[in-house]
Amino acid sequence: MVLWNRENLFSLLGMGPSWAWLHVDIYWIFYLAAVFCLTYVLLKVIQLCRRRQQLLKALDCFPGPPRHWLYGHAHELQDQELNKVISWAEKYPCAHSVWFGGFLGFLNIYHPEYAKAVYSRGDPKADDFYHFFVPWTGNGLIVLHGPKWFQHRRLLTPAFHNDILKSYVSLMADSTKVMLDKWEKRITKDKSLDIFEDVGLMALDSMLKCTFSYQSNCQNRSNIFLKAIRQLTAMVQERTRTFLYHNDLIYWFSPPGCRFRNACRIVHRHTEKVIKERKEWLKDERELEKIQKKRRLDFLDILLCAKVSLEEHK
Repeated sequence: MVLWNRENLFSLLGMGPSWAWLHVDIYWIFYLAAVFCLTYVLLKVIQLCRRRQQLLKALDCFPGPPRHWLYGHAHELQDQELNKVISWAEKYPCAHSVWFGGFLGFLNIYHPEYAKAVYSRGDPKADDFYHFFVPWTGNGLIVLHGPKWFQHRRLLTPAFHNDILKSYVSLMADSTKVMLDKWEKRITKDKSLDIFEDVGLMALDSMLKCTFSYQSNCQNRSNIFLKAIRQLTAMVQERTRTFLYHNDLIYWFSPPGCRFRNACRIVHRHTEKVIKERKEWLKDERELEKIQKKRRLDFLDILLCAKVSLEEHK
């Protein structure tokens, strides 16, 4: 009886010496890959522990509700979040800590003197939270801090001059009137009205008008762009509450991560389409003159016209 082992099989196939060498190399590759993965995991754990210690040192100075060592306050905020936050605000009227998982903590501030003391410090933004927005908003003013933030803010300062902002008042008033008209139809004497979503839609409508001159009519009808923005807002909040999703690798391969990327693509396609169309208009000198003579330039006009002027002076 012939006993077949790996060496006999390799000899029969004529692959003895070469396969033996390759077999050793494969084992070394797996060994090095395992060492690399373990080292990465160890460094990540050390980084998280150091971050946790920094947060504990900063937030333990303030009183706050008891928390779970791993989940933080995430489980308590899953249901009736508003009522829970209100009860904490009544118990801790100045400020208190809130933890989403064991490595992401925030300070809820209610007292104006506390807010003044904390915000006047000029501390950098919390990268472990703001980086949730980067795939959606990019590395703009929302996530930047320090010298880069001041540089970008200085470039945008002319667009926020009082004389320019005054010209947007009529647009904001129109959006507000639409919201008030909706309330008149829905309000009754003995029934309260939830205005949270309406105020958000009014703000979005005003922003789209002032930024892109885009008449979305989002307060009265829904569309794909508006639906995607709602989804992104909800998914960022969901990711904040779910401590496992704080890790990028886990989140990107999860179903919510896939939905988040799809919603980002919808929003980016829409904004890129609006910008592309406006750029095509600016290529026509007559259209450029019309835009520059407009009494009210939107935010996109200001940026693109400034870019055109810079290119002409080169």
